[in-house]
Amino acid sequence: VAALLIAAGRPRPRRRPGGVRASAAELRALRARHEDALALVRSRSGQTLLVLLDPQDLRRFYAEPVSVLAADPPQKCRGLSTHEPGRDGDGPGCARGEQRPERRRMSADVLAAGLPVHPAAGPILTVVAEEARHLTATGTLELARVRRAVNRAARRIVLGDPAAEDDELAGWLTQLRAEDGRPRGGRTRAARSVQDKARARVREYVRHAGDDTLAGRAARHAGPVDTTDPDGAVDPADEARLWLLAMDAVPDTLLRTLLLLGAHPCEQDAAAAEASAEVAAGGARGELPRLRACVRESLRLYPVVPDLIRVTRGETEWRGVRHPAGTAVLLPAAFHQRDPERVPAAHVFVPGRWKNPAADRDIRMAPFSHGGGRCPGDQLGLMITAAFCAEVLRGHRITGTRPVLDPVGPLPVTLDPRGVRLTLTRR
Repeated sequence: VAALLIAAGRPRPRRRPGGVRASAAELRALRARHEDALALVRSRSGQTLLVLLDPQDLRRFYAEPVSVLAADPPQKCRGLSTHEPGRDGDGPGCARGEQRPERRRMSADVLAAGLPVHPAAGPILTVVAEEARHLTATGTLELARVRRAVNRAARRIVLGDPAAEDDELAGWLTQLRAEDGRPRGGRTRAARSVQDKARARVREYVRHAGDDTLAGRAARHAGPVDTTDPDGAVDPADEARLWLLAMDAVPDTLLRTLLLLGAHPCEQDAAAAEASAEVAAGGARGELPRLRACVRESLRLYPVVPDLIRVTRGETEWRGVRHPAGTAVLLPAAFHQRDPERVPAAHVFVPGRWKNPAADRDIRMAPFSHGGGRCPGDQLGLMITAAFCAEVLRGHRITGTRPVLDPVGPLPVTLDPRGVRLTLTRR
């Protein structure tokens, strides 16, 4: 979206709500001028951008194979939404990159793609319950506490309980995440060293991973691995490292979801009742449809990846016009998910919209992408995030929030989790 503002002769916006609102206004104006047709713009760098403004073009974007549309450069994808491959093959991306079939099969099998409740839900939810106690140890909740609890849970779920206390590995993974957030370019020597150390440490954990961990499931799927053959079988240690990195956005999404529930007392009470009823019914099952809807709505309002950019690999025709190879295709996902002209209550927290099964197939809504590029870990991510929410709400009520959100008025366009503070009181 920033490229559109540059093309229009405006300075690059800062990451603040006003700048994002201006970008949405620019896109609406662009759509009005082009009457939903594709908009071709050029940035100051000379890059041509084909902007998708109509749902029928979104459908094609998600349907095209990587042989036609590919990530260029590979886009970082963090957290719940892993439909864009990571740079140098080391980010947490999965389905949209040119993965070998065995990698795709492993991800689908280990992450239980398409299953609302993971086969290892029992052990996973036990880990979530134990680590969630750190979230409610005091009367306030903020991002640092959430990150620590979620990252500990992630290491236990992926690698096993011994990894929970591995602060050194946690530090390496933090450095790798920071490296992925820097401007494009090859990894520095120091970053490659950190990557190698993290890979070796994860590989050691995988050797001893239990059957209920994701790493253990991956090892069973892959069988013996020849680490000297880069073209051989998939290395479960590499996959496990990517799954750890892919949990990076869960803390942000969790904190935003709880903030939204704190600003909407009726929704919070209903979600808490669901969480309590699940335990009363005989134990944690991991379904929690209402809380999952709240997480989905949080991701609609504040997506992990707000803009998707891919590039044509050859000459490509769009709506009767041929475009040369190397044309960048921009899908402004955040804009479409909060488009007030086409999405009812676009700027309001309405988790009930996700009760309709058709909502998940709505091409405008893409927190986990669509088609062949859909994230195979979407259901697992929803299960874990909803379970963390449930653990907080079973025993506590969110009675104060910072920032204070208007429960009926438009929600802010951006919501930096670093500024979120929640006040908890016992029920």
